[in-house]
Amino acid sequence: MPLAAPPIVLTIAGFDPTGGAGILADIKAIAANQAYGVACITAQTVQNTLGVKSWEAVDPKLLDRQLEHLLEDVQPRAVKIGMLANRATVDTLARQLERHPVPWVVLDPVLASTSGTRMVEDAGWKHAQQRLFPLVSVLTPNIQEAEALTGLAVTKPAEMEQAAARLREMGPRNVVVTGGHLERPVDVLYDGEHFAALAADRVRTPHSHGTGCTFSAALAANLANGKLVHDAVVMAKAYVTAALKQAYAIGAGPGPLNHLYRLQDAPASRNVDPAPLAEFTTR
Repeated sequence: MPLAAPPIVLTIAGFDPTGGAGILADIKAIAANQAYGVACITAQTVQNTLGVKSWEAVDPKLLDRQLEHLLEDVQPRAVKIGMLANRATVDTLARQLERHPVPWVVLDPVLASTSGTRMVEDAGWKHAQQRLFPLVSVLTPNIQEAEALTGLAVTKPAEMEQAAARLREMGPRNVVVTGGHLERPVDVLYDGEHFAALAADRVRTPHSHGTGCTFSAALAANLANGKLVHDAVVMAKAYVTAALKQAYAIGAGPGPLNHLYRLQDAPASRNVDPAPLAEFTTR
């Protein structure tokens, strides 16, 4: 008998030639978290490990045809959305999600690259809040993105809670504000009723390119596998932390996470203890 297929996760994001972020990182993270990844590209980027030089959005008509043709055939259990590029891209994605409903929609609202290049036009950034946020199951901004979206200062967990509550008012059913830039990384999840904080010790490595993409893709894969939102967040954070611990350089700039560390033969790769990552509090 043929094997049963794993759940399908569709990633809709930009293309990073280094493989550290965007579509390529998503596909690796999805596979590492026991799902099957399919993809549609929103933008092509010119970048290496030293930063983004430029980018160009995919023609929205091509993106629309690509999504329509794909979704007529496969049925994703989850969609992860990354780089939005512009207003036309936002409209295309919203229209396709309304036409082809998916159980879980995870949006990583990418505002800028680590090197500082804006990855979405202002009109697209604002339009996403009105057109796309109400369709989202889990929104996963980092602190800088949460500040830009809410206008609030976000420097500590209490302020992350305030931002998460404000963001949920914009439409997403759940919000995870990621705090990887804090001295002790804490992510705050808000489901409309309860706040939950997930803390972990900082992994000190220069090779952290693509952490936001990887987290949201892993989260989508765990949701596709039937995990509850709280559990999927815990598992995604544990995966990212372990991948950071085994990250490496591929060029002169910050390298990628080791997305496929679970496939490696080193004993440390097989025996990553998730216990230190389970400091999870709810109120």
